[in-house]
Amino acid sequence: MIQKGSEAERLKVPNNYKNWKKWGPYLAERQWGTVREDYSNHGEAWEFIDHEKARSNAYRWGEEGIGGFCDSREILCLAPTFWNGKDPILKERLFGLTNNQGNHGEDVKELYFHQVSSPTHSYSKYLYKYPQNEFPYGDLVNGNKRGRHEFEYELLDTDAFKNSAYFDCYIEYAKANIEDILMKVTVVNRGKKAAAIHVLPHLWFRNFWKHNKRYERPVMRSVSNNSVQSRSVRNGSYYLYHEAGEQLFCDNETNNKRIYNFENDVEYVKDGINDYVVDGEATVNPKKVGTKFAVWHQLKLKAGEEKTIKIRLSKNKVKDPWGDFDAIFQQRILECEEFYSETIKTDIPETHQAIARSAFSGLLWTKQFYYNDVFKWLFGGPGEGKPERANMRNYSWQHLTNRHVISMPDKWEYPWYAAWDLAFHMASFVEIDPFFAKEQLLLVLKENYMHPNGQIPAYEWNFSDVNPPVHSYAVWNVYDKDKNYTGKGDTEFLEKAFQKLLINFTWWVNQKDKSGTDLFEGGFLGLDNIGVFDRNHMPPGITRMQQADATSWMAMFTLNMLRMSLELSKTNKIYEESAAKFFRHFLNIAWAMHHIGQKDISLWDDEDNFYYDVVEMANGSTNRLKVRSLVGVIPMFAVEIMHKDLFEELKDFRFRANEIMRTRPDLASLITNLDETNSEGNYLFAIMRGFRLEHLLIRLLDENEFLSDYGVRSLSKYHEAHPFVFQHYGHHQIQYEPGESRSNMFGGNSNWRGPIWMPLNYMIIQSLRKYYTFYGPTYQYEFPTGSGNKLNLKQIANELTKRLIKLFEANGEGKFQYHADSEGKQFSNDAHFKDLHLFYEFFDGDNGKGLGASHQTGWTALIANLIMDMDAD
Repeated sequence: MIQKGSEAERLKVPNNYKNWKKWGPYLAERQWGTVREDYSNHGEAWEFIDHEKARSNAYRWGEEGIGGFCDSREILCLAPTFWNGKDPILKERLFGLTNNQGNHGEDVKELYFHQVSSPTHSYSKYLYKYPQNEFPYGDLVNGNKRGRHEFEYELLDTDAFKNSAYFDCYIEYAKANIEDILMKVTVVNRGKKAAAIHVLPHLWFRNFWKHNKRYERPVMRSVSNNSVQSRSVRNGSYYLYHEAGEQLFCDNETNNKRIYNFENDVEYVKDGINDYVVDGEATVNPKKVGTKFAVWHQLKLKAGEEKTIKIRLSKNKVKDPWGDFDAIFQQRILECEEFYSETIKTDIPETHQAIARSAFSGLLWTKQFYYNDVFKWLFGGPGEGKPERANMRNYSWQHLTNRHVISMPDKWEYPWYAAWDLAFHMASFVEIDPFFAKEQLLLVLKENYMHPNGQIPAYEWNFSDVNPPVHSYAVWNVYDKDKNYTGKGDTEFLEKAFQKLLINFTWWVNQKDKSGTDLFEGGFLGLDNIGVFDRNHMPPGITRMQQADATSWMAMFTLNMLRMSLELSKTNKIYEESAAKFFRHFLNIAWAMHHIGQKDISLWDDEDNFYYDVVEMANGSTNRLKVRSLVGVIPMFAVEIMHKDLFEELKDFRFRANEIMRTRPDLASLITNLDETNSEGNYLFAIMRGFRLEHLLIRLLDENEFLSDYGVRSLSKYHEAHPFVFQHYGHHQIQYEPGESRSNMFGGNSNWRGPIWMPLNYMIIQSLRKYYTFYGPTYQYEFPTGSGNKLNLKQIANELTKRLIKLFEANGEGKFQYHADSEGKQFSNDAHFKDLHLFYEFFDGDNGKGLGASHQTGWTALIANLIMDMDAD
């Protein structure tokens, strides 16, 4: 029987990971090549388990699959596998190049699309495109042996999809209830000739028993020709029902003989199903027992024909698993459609609605069960031997124990969370699932994530790396939007986050402003090759770098904490003291940005009217690094608008603030006056206002500098003809490049110079909207600079949004702007490609070409927010 209830109602069910979110698309899309699975002596993560070894190696910390589902603890995993009868291996996992193989670093070489998902994953749909010809593994590796100045060699550059000889493999899930999961795999022959395909839905246990002696080995066994029972001390019994097909069993245990040339622990190992199907070897258990199971369907499809395979996984026995199967799917699809039609307003243009829906769905599909225990990884768990590690990566993070479903940047290229990525993800998640947004923001502030010293973990390659402090921004943004939607603020969430953010704020002050001057460092802060040299490892003779971006991020941090303090003061007057503290700290930072040291050298350059980093030399001199980049734009983000009504009841805060301004009028003059508001009663708190804002916008909106046809560049195009050179212990030069940098400063795919980056464009647009709230429609600026066309700040925000949307719209050639030529032809000429979106990590600053990770819906999902904000005006 179909369980009724809308998606919105399901979201409100408490303790959702034991309820409607218990099952979801939580499998990684790449577990091999990760730090977690690296047990090499010298930390060679990409080589220790590569794609070739992955089918034979039982993972320690997670699992992977193509369009897979698992429970929120990843005990049981469900995913399909495919074989075209020609490949040397089953298609169990997505193929891609390692960091060392790709000419631009790691890169997935498959065609797959996260098509749709409801927030509780009561309905989810994924599309995988599989060639009918042999998959070109070797060709893709050899074809990418090229220089950094050349484009990547992609799957569509090969002959794999010639004459449209491929299968569309649709993978769909619907939940009859919390633990009754329906799966169907529909395969369509898009080729011109009949073709065979093998479909093998898999069910398997993550190997948790080998590393935890508390748990005995689970078991799966055949119950009938059409059903299998799994049983584990961790999750009890489940029943899998399938249609006709051969049942295959093996164990999720490493094939030691193949990889390490010593005896196996069990007879039927992880790659047994692969070797049985592909090579005809006797490698599956004839007793139909194991910890890994597949049902083998062999299909022959005529040109254009489609066939569907059905699977049902239920906690309870189902007498007739197929009687209500189709009806449940129809119901869940209808509910999913209703959810998105209510979330994305129908007065938005249909093409824009489709972009937003794709973005939200991709965001939902990039959730992943993430398990990492640094202490056990370093020293081994109970009963395990100590790993031999010359490289004790993340040694100072031995407290870190992560075992949760977490929003990932990209489940293939970045199958690990990143602190500032996650903060931007939640700006989008709050639009579709505020419960998840709040839970995620609190998660990384927990004691088993945050370092005892207050640092928020960055990412698993180096948890100690420094991400920009945007968590406070995300917390306030989620709280404020949730309050607007529900009419009631979740002050419990806000207060919990605020208390932990106090600790993180103190870490920043103590660690990144060691001289106590309110000017901050932080290294590259996610901006990679945007600096003239590696800001994490500066040339000799530089004693300190005072960073315009780090200092501005901290100014924004103080404003966020001030705003939270004032909100919490409404119900607890004690927070007025915190508000006064952060008000003063904001003033201090604002003052420090314009006064450095005895020579009074400012981060703001009066000649260029722009903010720059300043380096202090061992001889006592200081130098501005006159690189026009996002480093000098980020000060714009430190802006907040507050209405006078907010202060009426806060007498203690007003008294303290007025005392500060009375005794230090030089500080107050930098930002605002609490005795003056605009005509609507708003105060402006901002690092940039008036003259500085106007002159920053002149550069920002100049098409010869930052403004591209597709958004705001990361580096000014001015530096294309005028490279910046810093002569100090060598020749350090930075020159504008629209996309990936030719230098190899950071290695891998962390190399870019001037591309368009969605999260920073989003922050620019949000800041412009805040400034508009204060200045109103009468303040107008040229857009573009030099055009004579005057617009107000809201109109400029909308125009920037339109340029970003152009990335996802069909151009004059009928292809999405972000496509390269080889991809674009297939996407524009093939009717079964043309409406499928990818969400790239960043975009070429000149032509909008998609670059970096191709499924980084995480922060690129912010395009959905921009669409909804713009069309709401």
